[in-house]
Amino acid sequence: IKSSFENKKILITGAGGSIGAELSLQLASMNPEKLILIDNSEFNLYQLGRKLSDLKKFNNENFLLRDIQNSEELEKIIISEKIDTIFHAAAYKHVPILESIENFKVALYNNFFATYNLCDIAFRNNVKNLTLVSTDKAVNPTNIMGASKRLAELSLQGFQDNKINKTCYSMVRFGNVLNSSGSVVPLFWEQIYQGGPLTVTHKDINRFFMSIEEASSLVIKSSKMAKGGEVFLLDMGDP
Repeated sequence: IKSSFENKKILITGAGGSIGAELSLQLASMNPEKLILIDNSEFNLYQLGRKLSDLKKFNNENFLLRDIQNSEELEKIIISEKIDTIFHAAAYKHVPILESIENFKVALYNNFFATYNLCDIAFRNNVKNLTLVSTDKAVNPTNIMGASKRLAELSLQGFQDNKINKTCYSMVRFGNVLNSSGSVVPLFWEQIYQGGPLTVTHKDINRFFMSIEEASSLVIKSSKMAKGGEVFLLDMGDP
């Protein structure tokens, strides 16, 4: 796996998020030529910069404060940096917020249209690999978040099927990532600290968890395994 990313110019969207940051750390240890790290949160990029500086083994990264909905800016970056590998981890993911009538259009623009445009940029510029971090909520979606991610997946598969396509598009789906931002574990910690009670969505609900490190490692491995158009489903173990 490590040799697959040596001397590669890698772009990570949502690089300051839970998965994006861990992807950045793991890929930095694989001797890429350069990491281009994009996020719309200044604080998240600052935190990521601190973590990467602690590695003391990699110092060729570029932190870019950008919105993935700005496709013109993304294309300029991909062309100027000669990007050959993209990990697309940027997305809005909090279901109740995205369900509101005031926000669902934003979810579609950010999760679907921005992904479609990124696929188009990769297609036109012969980027070698584009891997989408997706979700199990994209399976028979029952909410805007899941539907927007399913549309994003279909975008990748549509570009993959183009006869003149030279990019390997792939997707990775998984469920709850333990201790990721906005996940249930930090909420439980806060509720315990306040003396309880702990709240659950439903008494009969099942949750599947994996660590941030495991999830990111499997995203990288699936990118290496991909032949084009696959949806990789990560084994989350027992509920």
